[in-house]
Amino acid sequence: MPRTARAAVGDYCYHVINRGNGRAAVFHAAGDYQAFINLLSQASARIPMRLLAYCLMPNHFHLALWPYHDGDLSAWMHWLLTAHVRRYHRWHDSSGHVWQGRSKAFPIEQDAHLLTVLRYIEQNPVRAQLVGRAEDWRWSSAWQWDAPVPGLRIERGPVARPEPWLLWVNGRVEESEVQRIRQSVNRGAPFGSEGWITSTGARLGLDASLRPIGRLQKLGEM
Repeated sequence: MPRTARAAVGDYCYHVINRGNGRAAVFHAAGDYQAFINLLSQASARIPMRLLAYCLMPNHFHLALWPYHDGDLSAWMHWLLTAHVRRYHRWHDSSGHVWQGRSKAFPIEQDAHLLTVLRYIEQNPVRAQLVGRAEDWRWSSAWQWDAPVPGLRIERGPVARPEPWLLWVNGRVEESEVQRIRQSVNRGAPFGSEGWITSTGARLGLDASLRPIGRLQKLGEM
């Protein structure tokens, strides 16, 4: 897979994902989910980070992050996953790899494309048929709009969201929209308009992710 942004340039928005090693479940019970959510808050207390959306699924997670400075995203994610792995092994009396590797981060254009990604993230458990409405999944930012988690702040972001937000999140989504995001994930490419993708790919060293390639190596439908 093409590499992600070299230095995670500040003030870009990013779609960040990771999956359990070997696609194994990482979140087994409510305590596992809640511990990770607590770590999101602690990570931002150490390295200020704007969290726009999140969704924890049994064997993977999605985050939408908006870092302030160059390098913040890498440092924030490193602390988060290191702290989580330590907690996981201590709690489950285990060892070895928990995640499949380093998290993947894909820049997002700050316009309607960002809203598309935010909806995609919060709709994840609906697409997986775990719940009927996004806000019914306890382990995502969709649920937090109705029941804020103490200490964990969800930012509105640089693009005005449709109101009411949850009505829009739960609305009908074109399959082509979902496939475009999955293509971004599978190729490690920026997500946005054609011109923005080209210029951003050049700036962040992601040119390889934009070249025509043969069969894509898939992370799986997430």
